[in-house]
Amino acid sequence: MDRTKPDGASAEQGLGKGALFAMATASGLAVANIYYNQPMLGIIESEFQHQPITGLIPTATQLGYALGLFLLLPLGDVVQRRKLIVAQFVVLAGALAIAAMAPSAWSLAGASLVVGASSTVAQQIVPFAAALAAPEKRGSAIGTVMAGVLSGILFSRTLSGFVGAHAGWREMFWLGVPLALAAAILMFLALPNHRPASRMPYGTAIRSLAHLWRRERALRTAALMQAALFGSFTAFWTILALYLETPHFGLGADVAGLFGIVGAVGIFAAPLAGGLADRRGPHAIIWLGGVLTLVAWVIFGTWASLAALVIGVIVLDFGIQSALVSNQHIVFALDPDAKSRLNTIFMTAMFLGGAAGAALGTAAWGYSGWLGVSALGGLLAVVALAVRLLDHRTAQPVATVGH
Repeated sequence: MDRTKPDGASAEQGLGKGALFAMATASGLAVANIYYNQPMLGIIESEFQHQPITGLIPTATQLGYALGLFLLLPLGDVVQRRKLIVAQFVVLAGALAIAAMAPSAWSLAGASLVVGASSTVAQQIVPFAAALAAPEKRGSAIGTVMAGVLSGILFSRTLSGFVGAHAGWREMFWLGVPLALAAAILMFLALPNHRPASRMPYGTAIRSLAHLWRRERALRTAALMQAALFGSFTAFWTILALYLETPHFGLGADVAGLFGIVGAVGIFAAPLAGGLADRRGPHAIIWLGGVLTLVAWVIFGTWASLAALVIGVIVLDFGIQSALVSNQHIVFALDPDAKSRLNTIFMTAMFLGGAAGAALGTAAWGYSGWLGVSALGGLLAVVALAVRLLDHRTAQPVATVGH
């Protein structure tokens, strides 16, 4: 009997609770790899004698992720997703091993680029969940998987901060190898076989991205807004470890990593935002996410204490995740046959914004310290809200989106 199903299969046919939990877990394990280096940046800089390139290792990882999103995500519409997901996890394990053995800062930056690209397997899983879920449960399914993604983002910093401080940064990358292989096995066992949504050649799928960008105004707005918000997010997490090492705090990488636990409240934002988007539409939640991001940076910039960092991290993560899940709810509803390609555009823009945020955050830190980073983060939040406001004033309402 042929168990292969089309991408339009319902949740009852292809997405049970066990499979959804497995997808959330694997997504978290995948995306964690692009954040391992952030709490350990000071340790890495010390080993490589503060070579300038070490400060750009987080940027290289984010750029690798953006390249992987653009070049690999369209494959999800034209090949069998289960095989693709398993293969990417195996490649990720190999890239982590190369990073662990890197003999120089330049080679670590190069390995980080590959780690970032192969970690995009998380974004192969998200549109797969959206395709498997029934339309009325799409937001909830996306929110559940994105809660796994956020868990990986946040707890990766806690884990890498602890391992980096007590064992070393190379050991953290070695630990990532069996985790990636375990995720590959989990996805092989849990995911159904699905026929591709399209039979178009890979080159055609890549070329169609420009057409989708021009055609879908809602996609452009969501992508640009989330790029600005994620730039704000990565600016904070890229610089946090360096900020905590200053004489004002005198704290190490392990403490920087613990802030991942503080931000774990944002995990609850993803499924909550997804459920609200299913019931009431995503637009109000998007506005809320942008405003909360701005509020977080006001707290960071005006109150220099650990308490401010704790409160600000909670607000920041809640805001970013609420906007992200709600924007994805809009994007995935645009074209059922192009979910992976729509996600390619959306996530590529988002992570290019993240790479820019990491680079600009590093520059702002060198130029004017934490105050400069706070000003940058707040400005990016304002840009995100301005993008949304401009679209709200000029676009015709789309009655079907979010309902």
